[in-house]
Amino acid sequence: MKTIDLETKRLLLRPLTLKHLSNRYVDWLNDVEVYKYLETGGNYTIEELKIYLKEQEEKNILFWAIHLKESNKHIGNIKIDPIDKVNNSGEYGIMIGDRSEWRKGYSKEASMRIIEYCFEEIKLSKITLGVIESNSNAIRLYEKIGFRIESVIENSGVYQGEVCNSLRMVKENDK
Repeated sequence: MKTIDLETKRLLLRPLTLKHLSNRYVDWLNDVEVYKYLETGGNYTIEELKIYLKEQEEKNILFWAIHLKESNKHIGNIKIDPIDKVNNSGEYGIMIGDRSEWRKGYSKEASMRIIEYCFEEIKLSKITLGVIESNSNAIRLYEKIGFRIESVIENSGVYQGEVCNSLRMVKENDK
């Protein structure tokens, strides 16, 4: 499956490639506020990011860099990976790495476009995600865009030194 360029009113969603390698991107990955609820945990180098981006380019996944239309500034990433062909579903993930762009509605805008694309063009039956139960901002976003809690996984991991529960959420294609 090939990632294609998509756009919204304020955003350009472009395939994530080695072109996105930058010290700024590495800084996001090493920012404790950015990676607070992510599985990765800082200590990235430019070389490690380069290897990661090469690996992602070679995979057959849907992975976009989120750019602001007006400036072309790369502010984060969004992906659907893996895609489960048996269940016709995809696993959603998003990161707005540039903290100066937080709380401006970009996550919702990018997510709505990607979900629309996955349901209308790729014809996925559902999209799933996992989120740490204490990540209330993310949960509010996911609920606003139509995800519902499917299950709670107790003591699923340690985040910021605390054992946390995680939620499995799902959004089904109504069409």
